[in-house]
Amino acid sequence: MKNKKRAAAVLFLFMLSGAAGVCSAQETKAEKNIFAMDTFMTLSAEGTKAQEAVDAASAEILRLDAMLSTGNENSMVYALNQAGTGPASEEMELLLKYSQELYEDTDGCFDITIYPVMDLWGFTSGEYHVPNEKELEQVQGLLGMDQVALDEDKDEISLGKEGMKIDFGGIAKGYASSRAMEIFEEYGVARGMVNLGGNVHTYKTKADGSNWRIGIRDPLHPDTYLGIVGVADEAVITSGGYERYFEEDGKTYHHIMDPATCMPADSGLISVSIISGDGTLADGLSTSLFIMGKEKAEEYWRDHSDEFETILVEEDGTVSVTEGLADRFTSDNDFEIIRK
Repeated sequence: MKNKKRAAAVLFLFMLSGAAGVCSAQETKAEKNIFAMDTFMTLSAEGTKAQEAVDAASAEILRLDAMLSTGNENSMVYALNQAGTGPASEEMELLLKYSQELYEDTDGCFDITIYPVMDLWGFTSGEYHVPNEKELEQVQGLLGMDQVALDEDKDEISLGKEGMKIDFGGIAKGYASSRAMEIFEEYGVARGMVNLGGNVHTYKTKADGSNWRIGIRDPLHPDTYLGIVGVADEAVITSGGYERYFEEDGKTYHHIMDPATCMPADSGLISVSIISGDGTLADGLSTSLFIMGKEKAEEYWRDHSDEFETILVEEDGTVSVTEGLADRFTSDNDFEIIRK
């Protein structure tokens, strides 16, 4: 079996010359690199308390990672998955409620109980395996947010079936980036950005008042980009089958699993980027719309167009951009506009 992994980053960052601009006499620049949530992250800010803001945001991300990790034996999520029931922190309760809403709103495309499926295929361990029909049928019985219960009086989460496990990985980085933005606000940061393994979240605009320019990776040619989107106070999060995958017997299997089949999603889409002021939402929807496919993804956007914009890339390379990005997305390639 041949294992192939792409670099974790799914976005390139582009800043115009003099991108950050010149800080005022009282402002300083600060940047920090950390490793958390299985990826390298960069946090940068400008302001009178830029270093304090970056340090505080980094500490918060590391704290969340220690709590939500499925592989850290000391984490609350790990303990819950092992015992089937366990105490829930305030953040876990918040993320569980958020996950349940997304689960219902996306008709089950977003499902944090997908962890046993990821484990079966070897994406949690690196020991890749193409399961047979019996294995798929057995693991299918372990899925479903309706089997996850939250007792708010006891601050406790319970998993309804033996063998069920949850993973907040589908929204954890998005939530972490949103928390970083809240911390930047608390410290009065003038402008800033976090890149959490390719999940980019921008704070305010560049110094000259213009948008940040974020490059979207080309899924057919991952070493290049297919276009640039201008954003301010928004997250840009992309899901693509090229990010993590393996090959067996000449066939490629990517890591984005469809809960309905317990197989890699085969929707006709190969990349979905979500642009939203809500990092948690952007993270969850990038996977969900990828699983839905273009037609359902467009319908979902029309019903929620006040919450996010999206860039969809199909297997043949066709690029579609929702109309809210029409004046903010530039590309050397042709692209279609999705209208309401």
